[in-house]
Amino acid sequence: MDEPTDPSVERLSRSVEAGDYRDATACLRAFETASAESRKAALRTLRENTGEQTAPLATRLTSFLTDDERSVRLTAAKLFVAGARADPAAVTDCVDALADRVGDEEEFYYVRARSAEALGYVALDHPDEVATPALLADLRVGLSFDEPEVREKLAKALASVAMGDPDRLRHHTSNLAHHLDDGNELVRYQLCTALAAIGCTSPAALADTSSALAARLDDENAYVRARAAEALGLLERADTPETDLAADAPTIDDPEPFVATRLQFLRDALAGATSSPDGVGTVDAIRETATEVEKAVDAPEESNACPHCGLSLGDPGPPTCPGCGAPR
Repeated sequence: MDEPTDPSVERLSRSVEAGDYRDATACLRAFETASAESRKAALRTLRENTGEQTAPLATRLTSFLTDDERSVRLTAAKLFVAGARADPAAVTDCVDALADRVGDEEEFYYVRARSAEALGYVALDHPDEVATPALLADLRVGLSFDEPEVREKLAKALASVAMGDPDRLRHHTSNLAHHLDDGNELVRYQLCTALAAIGCTSPAALADTSSALAARLDDENAYVRARAAEALGLLERADTPETDLAADAPTIDDPEPFVATRLQFLRDALAGATSSPDGVGTVDAIRETATEVEKAVDAPEESNACPHCGLSLGDPGPPTCPGCGAPR
């Protein structure tokens, strides 16, 4: 098809919906020189209507990650999240562009957060593409000083790397454990998940993290307690020096089966058990439960959540949502 001189949002949407990615690419190329409002409208329409169908356009969309307009960059990053979730392989060529957004300390923190989230989806199936020393360093360093919303996504990306290839982070367990007391419960959950995944294949790598994990057995969030118990149960089953956790073993059950099973997993390990029940203590099991448990941890309270996208806004919070731009 001819290159559109006057880009049309409708034409772009039709092309994506029809799978005509050649025409969609031509439309996006034309939008690159259109007005900021047109660029934002085009990307927003794609995100709202055809987000998961945009993975084949990933390479063309990278130019919008460095757009002069912050709102355009944010919408582009959200498109990459949708595309990477649907087809992570299609986004592998864009890892460097996303990593640049994560590593740019001057970038708007929500752009950095969404870029990290997209990288996490890629890491689950293609850890070699994401787990470079430089990017892993950016993810770890950001846990120390970034905004809570960014730390959530950095921790999630690290958990995804660990679930994709646990060996990639087995030499960084102490660094991850250092942040297990983060004030954000989703950060704590993701880091406990990362450590549990590492413990599935290299339980001895958790030896220096036992105290930090044991402290999470009293965490206010039940799912953080569960993942910490799972990691400690793996450590206790390993042929490593004793960790003296008996005094810290959880003594209560939880009505949530996911939590109760993992607390019992730890108690059994402390009692000398060496086998694991089905669905606990394996990377596959952690991957299978990661998404649903994350949703349970991150379930927003109605009083401080955006009614449009569910983002936690704090109390009283901003008048407009920094995640989707809608009025609160």
